[in-house]
Amino acid sequence: MIAQGAQVLTPNRRVSSRALVLLAATQVALALWLWGSASAGVLPRPGEVARAVGALWADAGLGSALLTSIGTSLEALAITAAAGLLISYSTVLPFFRPVVAAVTTGRFLGLVGLTFGFTLLFSGGHALRVSLLVFGMTVFFVTSMVAEIRALPARAFDHARTVRMGEWRVVLEVVVLGTADRALELLRQNAAVGWTLLTMVEGLTRAEGGAGAMLLDRNKHLRLDEVMAIQLCVLAVGFLQDRALGALRRLVCPHADLRVEGGRTS
Repeated sequence: MIAQGAQVLTPNRRVSSRALVLLAATQVALALWLWGSASAGVLPRPGEVARAVGALWADAGLGSALLTSIGTSLEALAITAAAGLLISYSTVLPFFRPVVAAVTTGRFLGLVGLTFGFTLLFSGGHALRVSLLVFGMTVFFVTSMVAEIRALPARAFDHARTVRMGEWRVVLEVVVLGTADRALELLRQNAAVGWTLLTMVEGLTRAEGGAGAMLLDRNKHLRLDEVMAIQLCVLAVGFLQDRALGALRRLVCPHADLRVEGGRTS
């Protein structure tokens, strides 16, 4: 036990899965204790937040609101994947590189300043929510994907050409298939960006509901226990989505996690 305790405090050491689970459980328990003891008179206690979750689920339709938000998030994520990959892969053609550079520059634009323009284009409602989410995720997704494509080693292109592949086949094998695992990982990361933007975009059009609209309403009336309850539910949903996307990546690209150790692939 002492030896394992020393390992978790030693840089670059590997520990067993059981030890990590025990460590995580201990830290969660410590965090809950600190939350309960240090939040008196400032923040709702864990018990109050737990009761708020039950009340919101039973009486305020929290479950339905979460389903609405999940649907919006997944729709925006699918559009981001299709549009972002198309834009990123087009960088292999010099003609489209200025366009791709313009898209990546869009990550410096705040969504608040773009709301008016998007409202005129999509007339509010569900389309406005999805379009803002897609924009917010796509500019970062394309930036990261372009960096991955540019980082591909020249030897990978040279090897493909030595086996008599045409340039379009090189693009398919080296650029598209060669970055598939990283594309899924980047999509997973940008899905989290979508959840951080969801509260804002759902606040713009509250008629459809959603966890973000409910959160803004409770925050306006200073119902902090319910605010924290909704936040924790969104955190749980986001965590489950993240794990699901990670499982999808391992299923589609099982080779991505292979490591070469001691001359052997493991």
